[in-house]
Amino acid sequence: MEIYLVGGAVRDKLLNLPSRDNDWVVTGATPQQMTELGYKAVGKDFPVFLHPQTKEEYALARTERKSGRGYHGFTFHTSAEVTLEEDLARRDLTINAIAEDSKGNIIDPYGGQSDLEKGILRHVSDAFVEDPVRLLRIARYAARYAKLGFVIAEETQQLLKQIVSSGEVDELVPERVWNEISRALDEDSPSVFFLVLRQCHALTVLLPEIDRLFGVPQTVAHHPEIDTGVHTMMVVDMAARLGADNSVRFAALCHDLGKGSTAADKLPRHIAHEKKGLSLIENLCGRLRIPAGHRKMAELVCQYHTHCHRAADLKISTILNVLEHLDVFRRPQRLHGFLLACEADARGRLGYEDSSYPQAEMFRLCFKAASQVDIKDLVNAGVTGKEIQSQLRKRRIKAIASVLKKD
Repeated sequence: MEIYLVGGAVRDKLLNLPSRDNDWVVTGATPQQMTELGYKAVGKDFPVFLHPQTKEEYALARTERKSGRGYHGFTFHTSAEVTLEEDLARRDLTINAIAEDSKGNIIDPYGGQSDLEKGILRHVSDAFVEDPVRLLRIARYAARYAKLGFVIAEETQQLLKQIVSSGEVDELVPERVWNEISRALDEDSPSVFFLVLRQCHALTVLLPEIDRLFGVPQTVAHHPEIDTGVHTMMVVDMAARLGADNSVRFAALCHDLGKGSTAADKLPRHIAHEKKGLSLIENLCGRLRIPAGHRKMAELVCQYHTHCHRAADLKISTILNVLEHLDVFRRPQRLHGFLLACEADARGRLGYEDSSYPQAEMFRLCFKAASQVDIKDLVNAGVTGKEIQSQLRKRRIKAIASVLKKD
């Protein structure tokens, strides 16, 4: 029986990066032996065990064979005779097919260390095409390691296109697609994920609402980058740069979806694109079963981001309308995310990357002033029924006017 550290932990150690998780492979052992040693069996499709102390996962070495469509369509074989090299051969990329033994020796049968040094994401074998999830995973790795200069090998690019043309991508379940998108959004360069999918023609299958934005022009006066797809990628990267959370990054991705439905004879203007985008967000979130909180943030940013950009020109009543629709008097934490998304939109433009965004501070001041109006004062003053909301709104407008020094 031998135990090896494998996959991401070894890869990131060789890259001098902090490791996220430890994965272990056990050779020369049976499920019975693992149980006798105190490991707890948790695997459904193949033998995986939790360490009695660390609770880390230990999987028995296995091979796999394609037996159906989709990422569920595999038959696994595991026994004490399966070697480490055979187990590593089933992995997606060479940089993930590296192991380390108990003495710290590196086992690298497929050239992963060389690809790490060259900054190349390369498949281990042609079996790569059998699992469509690997397309999403390599796109996510490309986003993660873009800052290190990693690129996808040309021959692997061809396999990505093959996965799409074979129809395997259509077999992906919504939850798995969203899981990979969500994880990609948390990377430093999330745009790379979507651009990789677009290059292999998977974006039009999985996220047609995003794919449709590329090639759609905007007015050059406001958008020197012109292309709406390019702008959207700049915005989602800016959201990452600003440290936005996952739901805000998703909102940044979706904020201009309505521009993809603008009639050709109306371009490059996009009248009412904010409203048009709402149904597209609804369809996207429903199809991929995206969490309700993400959907709500995306809808609010889509509908009101241009209001925020024009904060200095808005009527006080309109500013209050936006705050009320954001529901920030009950959910004050929502304002920060909304404003980050708006700032990412404003700065996610060619030449505006380092510009200031005073509109955010203006909205914060307005919210702070309006939130200091206490409904208890109205109740104590004898105001009742619907009149409470009417008086509350009047006092909030007065409070905002005072801080903005407007009539």
